[in-house]
Amino acid sequence: MYTRRTIFAILAATMATPAFAGSPPIFVDSNNMAINGYDTVAYFTVSEPVSGLPLISTEWNGAIWLFATTKTLNMFKENPEAYAPQFGGYCAYAAAKGAIASSVPDAWTIYEGKLYLNLNLRTRRIWQRNVAGNVADAEANWPAILH
Repeated sequence: MYTRRTIFAILAATMATPAFAGSPPIFVDSNNMAINGYDTVAYFTVSEPVSGLPLISTEWNGAIWLFATTKTLNMFKENPEAYAPQFGGYCAYAAAKGAIASSVPDAWTIYEGKLYLNLNLRTRRIWQRNVAGNVADAEANWPAILH
């Protein structure tokens, strides 16, 4: 059961639906950076969000990705799909509910070797109550919710 506050938070964070051709878009900040400039590989290697450095970056799928080390940059370049967050970095819980919403680097989960981001820590707690079910629902909705 979802509280009215949770539903309103997701609705308030729902962004305008982007149009795209080819790969679905990546959620970016105002500087066109994925994950607000955090190193996506670090979630897998050190199990925590780590700020990336502007000098260690690459462009992939229309977004700028920052990394903390050249090692994590190279790991990403070798297989970006393995490290990029699911659902383009949009809130995975919102995707499970058929909406799109922003995400923050601190609200993350790795499940079955994939990175999922959420709107905030409260939403992550709700997401984690049924990760498998939420993943299935989000995958069923993605990427059609972007249209």
